Amino acid sequence: MPGAAGRLSGKAISADGTAIAFDSYGEGPAVVLVHGAFGVRGHVTLAGVAAALAPWFTVYDYDRRGRGDSGDTRPYAVEREIEDLAAVIEAAGGSAMVFGGSSGAALAIEAAVRNPAITRLALWEPPYHVDDSAPPLPDDFAARLEALVRAGRRGEAVERFMVEAAEAPPEAVAAMRAQPSWAQVEALAHTLAYEAAVLGPGNALPAGRLAAVRQPTLVLNGEDSPRWMANAGLAVAAAVPGAVRRVLEGQAHNVAPQALVPELLEFFATTA
Repeated sequence: MPGAAGRLSGKAISADGTAIAFDSYGEGPAVVLVHGAFGVRGHVTLAGVAAALAPWFTVYDYDRRGRGDSGDTRPYAVEREIEDLAAVIEAAGGSAMVFGGSSGAALAIEAAVRNPAITRLALWEPPYHVDDSAPPLPDDFAARLEALVRAGRRGEAVERFMVEAAEAPPEAVAAMRAQPSWAQVEALAHTLAYEAAVLGPGNALPAGRLAAVRQPTLVLNGEDSPRWMANAGLAVAAAVPGAVRRVLEGQAHNVAPQALVPELLEFFATTA
């Protein structure tokens, strides 16, 4: 049933039978939004992007597996998430342009290499560790996060992910733990191992796969984001053939929808 803002809700069935919940907005060529860590459909940033793009596109905002109303069939593998995105694209009509934010950008890259149904690719600050500005992570980082969650130490898993993978200052994470919203963050702790798996060993730049991307690609960074994120954006743009990189003035990693939308509208409206 349409919502008050013209939203439609549905579920796509992934290749392994997992139900993937999505909302769609608008009418026109399909655009699928891929969340990063802790993101769920309806989150203020991507919901704002979806609503703003809806006059020109049909925008699909979905819960990645293990989040929101989507299932979480085990065992996890990155390939399952690629299949989830493919199922949403199939529900969208069989082809779509894709936006990925943060670690969702890394998932979008992995999917684009394998799936020609993705026609254009827009990436917000893919968080690879490309130089000394963000040290490489242990190769078993995903396994360490999963072990913490299995041991009931969900808060510690979140803190380790945020400090080591996202390079957040420990004092900032400590302040977050004192906020009422921390419970919602901990509720998604089991998906952090998924993020680490998507980014791959060490969060290292997947240069070979980036070189295999054939879709027109836009890489976006925030002017006020940390240097390591800017360096990652530069590295991704250099590795993807023909990629364009732009820097959004006055924006940090927690980007405002109104800053993203003009760039995405221009890029997704280009047919050549």
